Amino acid sequence: MNEYKFCLHIHTHYSDGNASHQELTAVAAKAGLDGIITTDHNIWVGGMEGYYGEGKSKVMLLVGEEVHDRTLIPPGNHMLAIGANRELSKFAPSPQQLVGQIRRSKGLSFIAHPVEDPLERFNQGDFSWRNWDIKGFTGIELWNHLSEFKSITHNLSSAVVNALFPKRMSLGPLDRTLALWDELIDTQKRPIVAVGGVDAHMLLIKIGPFTVKLYPYLHHFKSVTTHILTPKPLTGIFPEDRSMVLDSLREGHCFVAYDLPAATDGFNFSVDNDDGHFIMGDQVKIKGGVTFQIRLPRKNLCRLFKDGKMIKEWPDREVCTHITSEPGVYRVESFIPYKGKLRGWIFSNPIYASN
Repeated sequence: MNEYKFCLHIHTHYSDGNASHQELTAVAAKAGLDGIITTDHNIWVGGMEGYYGEGKSKVMLLVGEEVHDRTLIPPGNHMLAIGANRELSKFAPSPQQLVGQIRRSKGLSFIAHPVEDPLERFNQGDFSWRNWDIKGFTGIELWNHLSEFKSITHNLSSAVVNALFPKRMSLGPLDRTLALWDELIDTQKRPIVAVGGVDAHMLLIKIGPFTVKLYPYLHHFKSVTTHILTPKPLTGIFPEDRSMVLDSLREGHCFVAYDLPAATDGFNFSVDNDDGHFIMGDQVKIKGGVTFQIRLPRKNLCRLFKDGKMIKEWPDREVCTHITSEPGVYRVESFIPYKGKLRGWIFSNPIYASN
C-alpha cells in the first residue's frame, strides 16, 4: 500500500477562514502534506480542485463543503460532504436527505465534531450532531483539532494557555467520541469510517493596534492528519488520483494521527490469511484463526481493542501481534509522551473479522 498524508476540514475566506485555496496549498507544502480537503460552511467552491506546486511541493487540493442547518436551535448537525462536486446546503434541514444526495453524487459524508462541548464564557455553543437516527453516512470525524479546545478549556487562564501555546493543548479524541464510534459500528452493523479533522480557520484576534493569529494553518497542518492508504501510487494525473483517494477514504483505508510529536508515517495494522492481505477498513474471515500485526513507527504505548473494549496493551513496543479465532471489530490506539503529558498518537480504522 502507498501512504499519503492529508489534512481535512479546512475553512477559507469563502466562509469564516482567513486564507485562499492557493495560500493553503502553499502552507500544506511547507507542512509536508500530500493533500488537503477544504470544507467551507454551506458553500461549495467549484473550479479549485487540482494539483498545486511542483516536485516535492506538489499538493492535491480537494474541495468539499461543511453543510449545516442555520435555523436549527440548538445549533448542530454539521456534515462534511467530500467528493460530491455540487452545492448541497439546501438539503441541510433533512440530514437523511443530505446523506442520500451525497451518495447519489458519489461523495462521502462525515459527521463533523459529533460530540462537542460548549464554551459559555466565550459565547461558544455546542455544535454536536443531533439526529442519530440517520443511516448510510460514510463515517465520523473522530478527532476535531479546534473543537478539542472547547472541551479542555475550563477557565480564562486555561483558555489563554491553550490559545497561546497550542503545542501543549492536544490530548487526543474525546473518550465520548471513541465510545460513540464503537457504539455506531455495533448498532448499525456496518463499517463506520473515522477521519481526523483540523477545523482550521486561523482565528484573528485584535488587541489594540495588533492582530494576533491563533491556531495558524501551519500548526494545524503539522498536527492532526488523516493518513490515506492507496493500492497504487498516485500518478500525478488529477482525475485518477482523486478517485483513488476518495475510494480509499470510502473503504476506511486510513488512520487518524497526531504528527506533531513524531511522524506517524509507516504505521501498519493488518492481517493475512489464505485469502490474502487485509488492512484497516477491510473485512476478513477468521477461518480458524488469524494473527493481527501492528507496527508502530517507533516504540510507544499500543493498545488493541475488540468491539470497543481494550483486550491487550503493550507499554513500549514497536511490533505487536495478536492471535485470535474470535470474530469482532478490532482497532488500534497508540499514545506518545510529549510536552510532559501522554497524548494520543495513532488511531486506526478497524479491521472487521467474521466467521
